[in-house]
Amino acid sequence: MNRADRLFHLHGLLRAARHPVHFDTLRERLEVSAATLKRDIRYLRDHMEAPILYDRHYNGYRYDPGAPEFELPGIWFNETELHALLAMDQLLGAVQPGLIGTSIGPLKTKVRKLLGEGGQRADLVASRVSLQPMALRRSNDAIFGQVSGATFNETALSVTYHGRERDTPGARTIHPYRLVHYRDNWYVIAYCDKAQDLRTFALDRIRQAHPVSLNFRACDDRTLTRHMNASFGIFTGAAREWAVLRFTAERARWVADESWHPDQISRWDAGAFELQVPYSDPRELVMDILKYGPDVEVIAPEALREMVGERLHAAARRYSEGSAH
Repeated sequence: MNRADRLFHLHGLLRAARHPVHFDTLRERLEVSAATLKRDIRYLRDHMEAPILYDRHYNGYRYDPGAPEFELPGIWFNETELHALLAMDQLLGAVQPGLIGTSIGPLKTKVRKLLGEGGQRADLVASRVSLQPMALRRSNDAIFGQVSGATFNETALSVTYHGRERDTPGARTIHPYRLVHYRDNWYVIAYCDKAQDLRTFALDRIRQAHPVSLNFRACDDRTLTRHMNASFGIFTGAAREWAVLRFTAERARWVADESWHPDQISRWDAGAFELQVPYSDPRELVMDILKYGPDVEVIAPEALREMVGERLHAAARRYSEGSAH
């Protein structure tokens, strides 16, 4: 039984008792040594301000009947949960550095104090938990705050968005529904008044954002989830094609354990691994296929096969034309 569980149990025994509970009875019920029981009683009394009285006649303890009824704090964690909280703080800090540091600072201080009182070293968490982002594109904290606030408060936003494909900034009015952290970067799924449909916006490409006084166009969770899960990758929307990919036996040792899409279909075929995924826009899928080089072949559809083949031939020509400059 860990310390948090013991304190809960001890509190319950004292609260339910009509008379002082003998010291040995408490020790047996909690299955602890005399020294540990004394430390737990002292912790409840000194740190939780529990009105615990000692009765010499009974050689036992009870709550002061004349004191206000005592309850443990509403939020209480055992040591494992405290470590998990600090670990999550490390992860959140890596996902969006600086975003919530000031907001959860007091909670983190309290967690570290509780761990220290339990003989644990909170400073070890920073060195034992690490998140290594890959191709992270840092979004502006102020923009993130505006978009996340509008998402939770169901508020329309006027944004200036500079998409990479067209490389031209433009004004849009969006109704944000869901924040998505995908491949180490943040996106927002929103209804776009200009496109009159659901769209995905990269937060690092939003240059300005401010709320506007418009009726918020709601979207139910089922519709939104169906939209997000319909096709491969961040390019959401109804799937237009199914990609059929065949991986070599060597590469299949990794790919066979991966989830590319909730509706993917896979099978082993003569030592090779065949994977089928639905997609609406081939751009991200092509990039993922290309990184496997000769270890994957596009079987279908033909348009996707040709697209990947053209990219591979172009890469081969670049390397065969001469030395690097």
